[in-house]
Amino acid sequence: MASTIVALASGRPPSAIAVLRLSGPASLRALQNLTDGPALAPRRLTLRKLIEPGTGALLDRALVVFFPGPASVTGEDLVELHLHGGPAVVNGVLGALLQLPGLRLAEAGEFTRRAFSHQRMTLDEVEGLADLISAETESQRIQALALSGGALGRVADAWRDRCLTVLAEAEAGLDFAEDEADVAERLDERTAVELAGMAAELEAQLADSRRAERIRDGLTIVVSGPPNVGKSTIINALSQKDASIVTAVPGTTRDIIEVHVDLDGIACTLIDTAGLRETDDPIEAEGIRRARARAADCDLLVHVRDDPLASWPDAGLKLLNKHDLHQAQAPDGGLAISAASGDGVRPLRDYLADWAQETLRPGEPALLAHMRHRQAFEEAATALRDAASSMVPELRAEALRMATRAFGKISGKVAVDDVLDIIFSRFCVGK
Repeated sequence: MASTIVALASGRPPSAIAVLRLSGPASLRALQNLTDGPALAPRRLTLRKLIEPGTGALLDRALVVFFPGPASVTGEDLVELHLHGGPAVVNGVLGALLQLPGLRLAEAGEFTRRAFSHQRMTLDEVEGLADLISAETESQRIQALALSGGALGRVADAWRDRCLTVLAEAEAGLDFAEDEADVAERLDERTAVELAGMAAELEAQLADSRRAERIRDGLTIVVSGPPNVGKSTIINALSQKDASIVTAVPGTTRDIIEVHVDLDGIACTLIDTAGLRETDDPIEAEGIRRARARAADCDLLVHVRDDPLASWPDAGLKLLNKHDLHQAQAPDGGLAISAASGDGVRPLRDYLADWAQETLRPGEPALLAHMRHRQAFEEAATALRDAASSMVPELRAEALRMATRAFGKISGKVAVDDVLDIIFSRFCVGK
């Protein structure tokens, strides 16, 4: 018999309300041991006194509810206790529950894992739920809601059904192979054309996967330039945080400093870097090396200068800082600001927000945000290409079976045991 697990499902006390959740065969018995009064009606919140079983002491007056399995979120008998949210109350009730036989504390993600095991959620919905819990921006929330609602699973299932339909035709061609060679040849030609089209369609979908990843993980913006041009002041002004140390001493910033910001609903990471110059200081030189490496791998490189006569690189955003000191205009195709006074910071933020919107197009569907999803779709695309190019009917049929298995990995319909621990470890204990 499976054990019964218990954990705090709401935020850390103190709070107005705290929710304890139990799941497993002993859930209802545990609730009955803590409460008095008549039997509880399923799925109805009821006010009850919670009594410590050993002493009869009053623990709390709480709203309790029982969800019989399998029609519960975990697929098992499930109980929720809506307590007053003080630490002493929560600890007292939790301690009383753990004294009962058959109950133990839940591990990270165990409630959600039981929901998956009892087919209340598919694996892609589980991943979407984890993303939703960690979402910090509007675009991340929208993407996570789509994933947790099964949008990717439906796309994968539709692809799987298409593969199965073509597989049925391919296997029908095997039946005709000896007796009616002309029929088999026509089926082979039609199938090859259809498979090539499916592979091209799938590869186009994969080409957009980088955008989905950026919505989930955020865009990276590197602020680069010589020492003392105001890079750290710009980072602080954009993030409205005292994130980077600002001094008049050249070379103050020696390592990569990352600051997360929300640009009109899109997650971005601003990266402050060491000032670019020649130096004999080995620590500063290492910072400069890291700055150049990060600049080569970012989504947008902001080149900062404080001299209107300075030379500018061709790529990236040209940003003239301290323009008030020189009464200078913005460089061609760039912007001019005074980060210290705040002049021009709002237009710079608007520019970055517009760039982020144009880069990610967050209103358009973007579901392949996880490496596991992309790998499954890439595996399927390779199999479809192999099937389209194969001249041997048996090999074509086997390639199609491989494609259907790849799509089945998205929802967990085929073996994915090697990734389960990684996925569920992302959850907090109460999930």
